[in-house]
Amino acid sequence: MANRIFTSESVTEGHPDKLCDQISDGVLDAMLAGDPNSRVACECITTTGLVLVMGEISTQTYVDIPSIARATIERIGYTNPEYGFDAKSAAVITSIDEQSADIARGVDSAFDDGGDTGAGDQGMMFGFACDETPEFMPAPISFAHALSRRLAEVRKSGALGFLRPDGKTQVTTEYDAERNIVSVPAIVVSTQHDPDVTTEALREAVMETVIKPVIPARLINENTKFYVNPTGRFVTGGPVGDSGLTGRKIIVDTYGGYAAHGGGAFSGKDPTKVDRSAAYMARYIAKNVVAAGLARACQIELAYAIGVARPVSALADTRGTGALPDERIAEIISREFDLRPSKIISLLDLKRPIYQPVAAYGHFGRTDLDLPWERLDAVERLRAYL
Repeated sequence: MANRIFTSESVTEGHPDKLCDQISDGVLDAMLAGDPNSRVACECITTTGLVLVMGEISTQTYVDIPSIARATIERIGYTNPEYGFDAKSAAVITSIDEQSADIARGVDSAFDDGGDTGAGDQGMMFGFACDETPEFMPAPISFAHALSRRLAEVRKSGALGFLRPDGKTQVTTEYDAERNIVSVPAIVVSTQHDPDVTTEALREAVMETVIKPVIPARLINENTKFYVNPTGRFVTGGPVGDSGLTGRKIIVDTYGGYAAHGGGAFSGKDPTKVDRSAAYMARYIAKNVVAAGLARACQIELAYAIGVARPVSALADTRGTGALPDERIAEIISREFDLRPSKIISLLDLKRPIYQPVAAYGHFGRTDLDLPWERLDAVERLRAYL
């Protein structure tokens, strides 16, 4: 049987879509810092010289949204007018309304459990974990994120000072029949740069300073293909090169396409939106299932109806790797975890400003952050079922 090949991509914090995600989550964090009960659905659009922040927000605090947007743009690195977009000169426009009363009534008091919090929307959410990496993430997306983070690190440190904030990475991983990683057949890195650096110099620098320190040497062989700025030039980038929009990188945010996605974005949404909180809970459950030895890989699906507290379904899929039948694991999950939105919010302590840091380089597998949905504090009680 032929080996399996899978590819995932990531983008840097300076990608225009990720810029928007970070502004949206920056607004959310500021709202939650002032009023933990804020209801926030904040979207952002950016293009040449313009940032538009819009949405439906109900809160008891005041937030200077333009200042948050400019601070975010500056932190990312758009500080030079030569880029065509910078923190000082970009126009920031806001258009904010209150949360719909029709939505609020179902969230404030669930129709199936009066007094509890109802789901802020209908839909299905997926969480995933596997044993391919120490952080229980699929290897392709982990490698791609590591390359994107490295691009930002060497740019900001000055090691590769000719890089600019926008960039994308992509990693192809090869697996044998036993799901072991055997090689990395292809790596793609496209990075924005100053106009005076040659393509040859950039490619050599990225290879030595970005790719080699990140991708394990044992996975690279004579057949590995490297594509560094394959078009040869990437000077025009960021919001000048392409418009940006909150929520357009949902696969980058999650598992790189390795697992299912329900379609709902995360950034700019307070935790009463199950698009966000239930996806975090599903990841928490899946990670603890794998860490407990119940499966080598686990995908959890949760589904909700708007204004209803209890999920309409909960599914476990171990892709044939389970130590127990999938139906049994689903029963264990329903017994061990309260999946009502209010209980998820309480368990994971989600009404606090923790979201902007995950708006770039992924919401899961983040060993650099102490994220509650990444903790392994349910392992022992799950292991007791073996």
